[in-house]
Amino acid sequence: MKHLLAVLLLFALVTPAQAEVKSEEIQYTVGGTRLTGFLAYNTANGKRPGVLVVHEWWGHNQHARNRAIKLAESGYTALALDMYGEGKLADHPKKAGEFMTAAFKDWEGSQAKFNAAKKILQNHTTVDPERIGSIGFCFGGAVSLRMARGGADLIGVVGFHSALPLEPSVKKGAVKSAILVLNGGNDGFLKPEAVGSFSKDMATAGADFTYVSMAGVKHSYTNPQADEFQKKFGLAALAYNKQADERSWKAMLAFFKRVFSK
Repeated sequence: MKHLLAVLLLFALVTPAQAEVKSEEIQYTVGGTRLTGFLAYNTANGKRPGVLVVHEWWGHNQHARNRAIKLAESGYTALALDMYGEGKLADHPKKAGEFMTAAFKDWEGSQAKFNAAKKILQNHTTVDPERIGSIGFCFGGAVSLRMARGGADLIGVVGFHSALPLEPSVKKGAVKSAILVLNGGNDGFLKPEAVGSFSKDMATAGADFTYVSMAGVKHSYTNPQADEFQKKFGLAALAYNKQADERSWKAMLAFFKRVFSK
């Protein structure tokens, strides 16, 4: 009996270590636009929730890919999708703003890009297609939230230093996904009235909605490159905040644990 217990204990200690994280680039096309996604998952057995990762206004960069890897380390399969395509990466805020504006102007096309990535994620062998969530940063948060407002079939959506879109309009029962927004209290890109307006809409929809405002925290607090961008482009509104980054990530994990276990 003692020998059996020892073997079981050894198995319990060894098995998790064997679940390594794997990643790969995914090439796909939507409406004639070539897109590149980044998929990350661990090799543990069994189906698990899938999470889409939507990048900042800069484009599909390493920050989004790093977050996909972190999600894989926590037991999810994650796909960092591409909302711009053709390898577009902004090297200046002006260009980033142009990319972002174009994406929202062609919202029908942006929805198609989001949904194509969602389908790829759902079809992955490690994913339970009925349990899909989305997280986004800045522009990516707004994309995820706008999809949720439109009734997208998502279990949970998380926005980090996110804009708060007020389109499309919502009515009772329109929002299917639970929503968590984690913004800085000193986010210079966020209009104070936007929080109230968005929260009112979520109440109208009867959504499972939580808004967290972190005191003293600025925009882009999850991106270690924020300080570099701040100095390079004179964007005083940006600042990486390690404590806020770690706290918000833990809050996201707790949120997903709750909504995916329902």
